[in-house]
Amino acid sequence: MDKETYIKKLLLYKDTVFRVAFSYMKNKSDAEDISQEVFLKLYTSAPEFSNEQMEKAWLIRITINKSKDLLKSNWFSRRTDDTELITAQYEMNQNESDMLEKVLSLPEKYRGIIHLYYYEEYSITEISEITGIKVSTIQTRLQRGRKLLEKKLKEEWCYEKRSIQPGYDKT
Repeated sequence: MDKETYIKKLLLYKDTVFRVAFSYMKNKSDAEDISQEVFLKLYTSAPEFSNEQMEKAWLIRITINKSKDLLKSNWFSRRTDDTELITAQYEMNQNESDMLEKVLSLPEKYRGIIHLYYYEEYSITEISEITGIKVSTIQTRLQRGRKLLEKKLKEEWCYEKRSIQPGYDKT
């Protein structure tokens, strides 16, 4: 791949790759590292693609695999990391930032699927092709992930509602 083509692809896919990595790693630095590895792989050993959709799906699959590999690594499990969620990479308002934080708090198997469905706007069939997971499993994980998000939102709403009611005694 020539340098000019690579730079075009880097500019086209960098945000998507970063967001997918961030949804798994929940850490800006790790997501940046994963992104660099993915684009290095694109530059050194990417196959020929018949269209941009296949290329994007390949990049997402590589990003997911590299993220999971890092999460399973011995080094990662031993490190202590108390960094806060960083949402500055996303240009979003407070509600969107709060929602992203809740999505990132979901278990990995729901978080990745929800991210691909809502943030990257892939269909269930496309997610199945990208991840290699059955369509029925994707549907189940989306449904369960939505329920977990709904529960988190209801808990927060109930807490906020109690704290602003007149005459509510906080002791």
